[in-house]
Amino acid sequence: MTLLTQLMTSVADAGWELLRPSERRTRRAGVADLLDLCRILMSSRGEALGTALARDAVAAYGRLDEEGKTAFLKALATDFAPDAKQIAETSKAYIEHRTWQAYQELSRAVEAPRQELFRRLNQAPRATGALVALRHDLLVRLPEHPELKEVDVDLKHLLASWFNRGFLYFRRIDWNTPAAILEKLIQYEAVHRMNGWDDLRRRLAADRRCFAFFHPALPDEPLVFIEVALTEGIASRIGDILEEEDDGEPEDPDTAVFYSISNCQPGLRGISFGNFLIKQVVLELSAELPKLKTYVTLSPVPGFRKWLEEARAEGKAGPLDARVRRSLKKLPETPRPEDLAEHEELLTGLCARYLLETGDETRRSDPVAKFHLGNGARLQRINWLGDTSEKGIAQSYGLLVNYLYDLDAIERNHEGFVNKGKVVASSAVTRLAK
Repeated sequence: MTLLTQLMTSVADAGWELLRPSERRTRRAGVADLLDLCRILMSSRGEALGTALARDAVAAYGRLDEEGKTAFLKALATDFAPDAKQIAETSKAYIEHRTWQAYQELSRAVEAPRQELFRRLNQAPRATGALVALRHDLLVRLPEHPELKEVDVDLKHLLASWFNRGFLYFRRIDWNTPAAILEKLIQYEAVHRMNGWDDLRRRLAADRRCFAFFHPALPDEPLVFIEVALTEGIASRIGDILEEEDDGEPEDPDTAVFYSISNCQPGLRGISFGNFLIKQVVLELSAELPKLKTYVTLSPVPGFRKWLEEARAEGKAGPLDARVRRSLKKLPETPRPEDLAEHEELLTGLCARYLLETGDETRRSDPVAKFHLGNGARLQRINWLGDTSEKGIAQSYGLLVNYLYDLDAIERNHEGFVNKGKVVASSAVTRLAK
């Protein structure tokens, strides 16, 4: 327990003694009791009392079953929504008078009371992590309960502020890092699964680097981490990185290969840290190893196979001509790597076309491409059978992509992609697409 958490806990304990017996009953776990506790919290003024109420409200939410959590989140959407009548009145007053006071009143009216509730809940010890978990509960329910979208917008707005880059701290992860954090790397790895501690030890070897972002409120919880291999030349196969024996750091590495980036907190979805992390890692590595000349990813193409199957099903109206569709019919439904040899030219060309020509459709369906191109990387190379794992074949027929981070061109590439949708690519990839 950190010193700050200990202090907040002692304040909450003191505040609990200030509660009247009628208010203490809200320690029960029902939704109605939790809502009562939230209303009392919203009306409280003292810090000690507010901290005690916030702690008990957070704990009460944690005791709810799945049905209870859904009911509570729905209540946030209705009972803690902004007052439409007040918004209309303050809007009219501001338009008529344009005074600073009218502006303040309008600002207060349009902000949903649940935003202030979230702020007050965040006074409790460890509440930040609990609110991140609450948003995960919210995101899971959104497809079936779209009325919760406005609650998500409010909570995401606050979390984006609380997890601003200025509050994060950058840390290298190695074998001396506390075991509790190392264990979470195994748990959170989202790109290439780790098979226990031996696998993790290999990924933290002398020719590897691992870096992560943390937040002071979650000191033992990585937000995002990146795994790097130091190599001679650009890697084209993930097996060369994951399966290679540890021979120590290469004598003269000239390339840093970013082969896995994992976001660890599903409740922070949509709040990007990876772009800052990559740039920070480049600065760190360039200072440590000035001979490094190339910074490149070895990335999956998770949306390619799905796009291809949908395009093939669209017939004449789709993006594939009849010759291509006939060729694709020869592809086995569940191919093995050895079944794909005769389709190399076709599939690499279509993948290049997918990444270069499908515009917004690709950016929606391929988050990896959107992420790296949006960060200013160049589409450098498409690698045939770069990932022959079951997952790699299922996602993209085993194709992997190198995105190149050229430090002199990152900002220019970023602006072109974000403002004009321009994908900067090497001549080799451009030729493939044709």
